[in-house]
Amino acid sequence: MHKLIELLSGQSHEVVTFILAMLPISELRGAIPYAITVGDIPWQKAYALSVTGNFLPVIPILYLIGPVSEWLRRFPIFDRFFDWLFARTRLKGEMIERLEVVGLMLFVAVPLPVTGAWTGSLAAFLFGVRKRWAIPAVLGGILIAGVVVTMATEGVISAWGLL
Repeated sequence: MHKLIELLSGQSHEVVTFILAMLPISELRGAIPYAITVGDIPWQKAYALSVTGNFLPVIPILYLIGPVSEWLRRFPIFDRFFDWLFARTRLKGEMIERLEVVGLMLFVAVPLPVTGAWTGSLAAFLFGVRKRWAIPAVLGGILIAGVVVTMATEGVISAWGLL
């Protein structure tokens, strides 16, 4: 992530925060701590930028993953990639399979690696969650994860006496 931040050097901390939140590597789990600690952005603005940036790819993912993966599967390398990606997502999706929409929201809300909006959107596609339910579930998960990450970041900063 340091290389990415170096690549974005010269951009405002707000722009870097928004971009970090959009990316599947960092999502808001990386964007909020960056915004608050490095960018010195107030937590409210860091939360808003990160939630917005993290939600931005959700709708295109939900609407495009099916057609794009179907088209790319014509090529052996992409076919193997999607087999790997879909199998990995199915392994992580037990909660979604069991609890459906609520499970999807909780899956996205848990601020751990590979449980964010990108993977949640992919899981919604794989488990056949209808888009009209998947979109608010993923958004709800993003909002909850944002609160958890913001509180954790603020709590760590306060505990260290940095505020």
